[in-house]
Amino acid sequence: MTKRTAGEFENELDEDERRVTKLMKRIMTEFRARMNERLQPYGVTTAQVRLLGTIRHAPGSSGAQLSRLCEITPQSAQALIQRAEEAGWIVREKDQVNDRILTATLTPEGEKILKTADRVLRSIESKLWQDIPPQKLAAVIKVLETCLGNLTEEG
Repeated sequence: MTKRTAGEFENELDEDERRVTKLMKRIMTEFRARMNERLQPYGVTTAQVRLLGTIRHAPGSSGAQLSRLCEITPQSAQALIQRAEEAGWIVREKDQVNDRILTATLTPEGEKILKTADRVLRSIESKLWQDIPPQKLAAVIKVLETCLGNLTEEG
């Protein structure tokens, strides 16, 4: 067995790191594609579901607040809000304090869409994690939490 130099080990690690990053991106791309595919018969996209979920958790939010919470441009948020309002998933009303601001709340139809999306999400998650034993899943969680911490720590 030949000994690897520090440089060879570092290059190998770099390749593994890139491979993992590419796999994470590919998993998320495939996941979103499956979600959109399965949600299409209901006339909703993952972006719209995210907006509706955000409104559920922050009812009465303005368009500007929703764009920040969904991490999308104000123009994209406005298009999603307009579509959701036209579909009857949300209602918009003038803000009680500032009547130039419109706030959004879910309708029963919006709640129904979110429940459908949740069933779709759980089904896809189940397929994603099939054949992964709980102890390996716990290890994946720990690694991903560490990675997230590495990116979000100050300094």
